[in-house]
Amino acid sequence: MYLYSDYQITALAVTNGNELLRLFQFPFMQRAIAGAVLMGILGGLLGSFVTLRQLSFFSHAVGHAALVGVALGVLLQLNPTWMLLPFTLVFGVVVLYFIDKTDLASDSVLSIVLSGALAIGIILTSLIQGYRGNLMGILFGDILAIDSIDLILTLLVLLGGSIFLLSTLRQQILLTLNPDVAQVQGIPVQLYRYGFVVLLSLAVAVAIKAVGVLLVNAFLVIPASTAKLMSHHFSHFLVMSVIFGSTSSIVGIVASGLFNLASGPSIVLVQFLLFVAVFIWVKLGLKAA
Repeated sequence: MYLYSDYQITALAVTNGNELLRLFQFPFMQRAIAGAVLMGILGGLLGSFVTLRQLSFFSHAVGHAALVGVALGVLLQLNPTWMLLPFTLVFGVVVLYFIDKTDLASDSVLSIVLSGALAIGIILTSLIQGYRGNLMGILFGDILAIDSIDLILTLLVLLGGSIFLLSTLRQQILLTLNPDVAQVQGIPVQLYRYGFVVLLSLAVAVAIKAVGVLLVNAFLVIPASTAKLMSHHFSHFLVMSVIFGSTSSIVGIVASGLFNLASGPSIVLVQFLLFVAVFIWVKLGLKAA
């Protein structure tokens, strides 16, 4: 058993602090922090509507089906990001169209389409010869590897999403709470539904490089779900979701850099631990009251 003096603990803290400051001086770390903030805000903003509209399985399906776009990009020797954007966009719109035009439950349609897309993605992956670094990076995510183009794309999606959702916030809230009433009041429900799916699909595409195909859905669902535990007023819920998304992303990326951990899983782990902590605090607080 080792016992540490106060001096040793202080020295360790200073060393870690110096390491942290040194990390912030690297351009890749600065881009990662900027990307974490942008994606955290984007995930919190869209995730608020995803959780209330029960679209988490939809975003999950889009994220996993993106494997097809990644594999196509690698096979065609193109940047996987440029294949992800159009593929996820088309996939999201087509899936929503299938849901609208069939009598099957939405989860059944999503399961069918997701299974088919995954099968195609796995087959395409098996055709890839040689180095598969790009494919593995997209599957598991690496926010430390994002570049200026990724930041610009994320910023554009964030700006577009913010303008669309905030400028029509009253209609979006009514559509979320009661689509039938929204339809009666003359709100273009289908236009807003497809517009949101386009935003959601693009958000999934730009976030995949940071957190990976396997964890991208958590980026949208966990911060919003955490905020929902603490507030039932929509404006507060929306703001808290954005705050949780951005701060957890920063903490996750800093922990990833300090302890040499995978960046995507580190961010999601921080989000999960925050959710557990808030859940316990809310439940204990309710019991105490």
